[in-house]
Amino acid sequence: MSCVGFLAQGVWTHPADRSTRMNTLDYWLDYARLLERGMFDMLFIADTIGTYDVYGGSIDAAVRGGVQLPMNDPSVVVSGMAAVTKNLGFGITGNVIYEPPYLFARRMSTLDHLTGGRVGWNIVTGILASGAKVMGRDKIVAHDERYDVADEYLELMYKLWEGCWDDDAVRFDREKHLFADPRGVHPVHHDGRYFKMEGVHPCLPSPQRTPFLFQAGASGRGKAFAATHAECVFVNGVSKESVAANVADIRRLAAAQGRNPADVLVLAGATIIVGRTDAEAREKADAYRRCADPEAVLAHAAGGLGVDLSRYPLDEPLTYQETDANRTSMEMFTRNAKRTYTPRQIAEEMALSARNLLIVGSVEHVVGELADWMAKTGVNGFNVARLIMPETLQDFVELAVPALQERGLLKREYRSGTLREKIFGAGPRLRSPHPAAMARTST
Repeated sequence: MSCVGFLAQGVWTHPADRSTRMNTLDYWLDYARLLERGMFDMLFIADTIGTYDVYGGSIDAAVRGGVQLPMNDPSVVVSGMAAVTKNLGFGITGNVIYEPPYLFARRMSTLDHLTGGRVGWNIVTGILASGAKVMGRDKIVAHDERYDVADEYLELMYKLWEGCWDDDAVRFDREKHLFADPRGVHPVHHDGRYFKMEGVHPCLPSPQRTPFLFQAGASGRGKAFAATHAECVFVNGVSKESVAANVADIRRLAAAQGRNPADVLVLAGATIIVGRTDAEAREKADAYRRCADPEAVLAHAAGGLGVDLSRYPLDEPLTYQETDANRTSMEMFTRNAKRTYTPRQIAEEMALSARNLLIVGSVEHVVGELADWMAKTGVNGFNVARLIMPETLQDFVELAVPALQERGLLKREYRSGTLREKIFGAGPRLRSPHPAAMARTST
């Protein structure tokens, strides 16, 4: 995230952290170079619209702690990072409730051109009520209806990206003064429940046309959406059993949509602290934990839940409340058959990793755990969260990456081509039966 307080609230105060330099281009260029050196597939940039104002009924705790505030635009720095890398992909978060479809389609196509086809889109619907207010709405769209909006938004995106320009429409014929053949350019006529537009996508077809598609919804409705559209799904969880069930469910739903389950990759969120020995890793973790800000952690959690945790006594278990915020988190904290959660426990246990898996240990321990998670859950890989920037990612690249490569768990070189080609090894465009492919014959 383009902020100081990402998942680990308060650790920006650690003397080694450089995230307060996020407003400088050099910060992001160094970030990209580090990840490409470590053979990461992509830098995934999360985002949120609105502020965490649920805790205590105000933004005070979020402002004090820098809880995802301030937050810069996730897309602006991408072209700069692409200029200093050749293979690293860039996952950009875009909100279907608030982003005007025409403008968002143009922005993503532009970046897909400028990066040589290395752009992905993390499709989100937003969970903060404050986000609705800053966008001029009285209240947040109801949880399941947000995915109805998202389905139609994607339908319109596919029309713009896939259906407007034929492959052979662009001629660049200087002698005939023919830039493009009008017969190969098809205006979009869309009149739906949530969106209406008439016109043509303003960009030439980009290398991927539709960017690589990510989604992280874990509710029943969110997984149904992911099964239809996503090429890669992010999951959270600290239990192999629960993550395995989630992965199996996503792939079952994809198969029910007529898709090959292997075409839906699943990544588990992970915060990793690695050292040359277990003791060294624990020492680092203890130092990071001493920087954690309990109030900021609770402000973050309260915003995600849509429930003011300041109203609970620190040791009183949370109870279920129906909200239109993050229902998966609400279920986990209040309807967990194995345990209950109190505000104090949330502040302590989420301090370094939020809802991510937390792995702390030697190189051998970390690599063994990652391998075991892949074997027992069916995940294809991990979305590794930064903790101290750049120290924790630097440690991972220098210590864990060579060991992962030795065990055959991580590539030694990148595939050529676009992000989609690097990930799947096939062509640059989505193929049938994905709905994007169906948009090529109708606008």
